[in-house]
Amino acid sequence: MKHTEFLIDSDSTDSTITALKYANGQLREVEDRVAEEVPVAMIYNGISHAVMLATPADLADFALGFSLCEGILSSASDLYGIEIVQRVNGIELQMEIASENFAHLKERRRSMAGRTGCGLCGSESLDQAIRFPNRIQAQDIHFDAEVIYLAQRNMQALQALQGRTGATHACAWVNPEGEVLMVREDVGRHNALDKLIGARARQSSHAPGFVLTSSRASYEMVQKTASAHIPMLVAISAPTGLAIRMAEGCGLTLVGFARKEQHVVYSCAERLLHKELA
Repeated sequence: MKHTEFLIDSDSTDSTITALKYANGQLREVEDRVAEEVPVAMIYNGISHAVMLATPADLADFALGFSLCEGILSSASDLYGIEIVQRVNGIELQMEIASENFAHLKERRRSMAGRTGCGLCGSESLDQAIRFPNRIQAQDIHFDAEVIYLAQRNMQALQALQGRTGATHACAWVNPEGEVLMVREDVGRHNALDKLIGARARQSSHAPGFVLTSSRASYEMVQKTASAHIPMLVAISAPTGLAIRMAEGCGLTLVGFARKEQHVVYSCAERLLHKELA
């Protein structure tokens, strides 16, 4: 039996372990809840394209969202079917996609030496490394800044896995009134966003709203949000410089440090309406 077979738990999002806790000068045995992460293989028409480490939940959403954000699929209708297959060393998401999309994927793979879960791995050149999304056209959508804090409170109450383990990120879909309509969690912030985008695509929803994430705003988070034609990304932590420049270039409103009744707007500030006190 391979060592990985002892390590991988593909059936659970979290598990209970026994550990030693040191506090107040005392060492004692405690039970703790920990989040699980497993290798998840993205397989298209029988060809393995990528392996991600992810929380084993909402995997159909993950498969569709990843495929859309990576440009493998143009729409949810390009995915004909998906089978979730449990293996002893991980999970396979076996997808059947349209022949045109598969031909394009094979052409991309010819120029790739390999592909892993990190944002730029597998890119053959600098020209391939940064994928710039099309400019967002939703210029007439505006949000009241106060709904950010309402959405934060609502999202925290819906982060069940984070509440049990303290180890996961969340991405929420928020309507203009600040109501959290959907939350997806994962040990990886990019995975949580893929799952959220996939869930929205499966619902064929075009209602206005924005993404709230419990993480920082990296380049990949901006790229994925913009590729899904979502006009605003609000992050609890900081953005990177590359993320800000990409957000400016594609017309995405990027908000960071959204906490304790304050925030910083880094791009396209006209979309967020503020009430200033006299």
